[in-house]
Amino acid sequence: MEEFQQVLPVSALSDEKRVAFYKKTYTHLAMAVLLFVVVEWIFFQSETVVNFAFSMTQGWRWLLMLGGFMLATTYAEKMAHRTHNINQQYLGLLLYVVAEAFIFIPLIGIAMMIAENGGANILNQAAILTLALFTGLSAIVLLTKKDFSFLRSILTIGFFIALGLIVAGLLFGFNLGLWFSVGMVVLASGSILYQTSNMVHKYAEDQYVGASLGLFASLMLLFWYILSILSRLSGD
Repeated sequence: MEEFQQVLPVSALSDEKRVAFYKKTYTHLAMAVLLFVVVEWIFFQSETVVNFAFSMTQGWRWLLMLGGFMLATTYAEKMAHRTHNINQQYLGLLLYVVAEAFIFIPLIGIAMMIAENGGANILNQAAILTLALFTGLSAIVLLTKKDFSFLRSILTIGFFIALGLIVAGLLFGFNLGLWFSVGMVVLASGSILYQTSNMVHKYAEDQYVGASLGLFASLMLLFWYILSILSRLSGD
């Protein structure tokens, strides 16, 4: 956060420069989503990759997968926020997208199996619901210009509690259930408000790649738990 305080934030720029920053950020977000779809499609062309991803969801292996994902995404975030090195920023965004695409393989695979067995196309439903909620939450920040930085502590505590519950569930073999996913949707929604607020009030004019990564991370978290809820409801 110290880097952000040493530079002029987007909110202090002229209207023209601010709009240009928003366009760059959301263009890169759209590119990240498109790249996610492409990488996911490539992964599903390899039975070996799909089988390996599904095998990592069993017991303690899921902890390893989560740990690897967290390490990869943390490193990617650091790369994407390095100022004056656009190549490393793009590499960070690319690494984050690939890591997201890999960890999503089992969940998307389950959604595809539900559709193949005559169930609803919950993948499309989840995508529509996610984009609608993301758009609405982003609009709240962009229209009101409200600073949601106060959510940082709440989100940090919430994510640590969620991580603890996930680990406890894996270690002691209990199912977190539908309400956990609902709670995570609320947490992801708060993260979208926070990240969009950061885009407006914290980032500098040349940090659109880092801003887009933050939005992408929150968007994918929301998509994960909406898809999880729809998968659970379809399976009942």
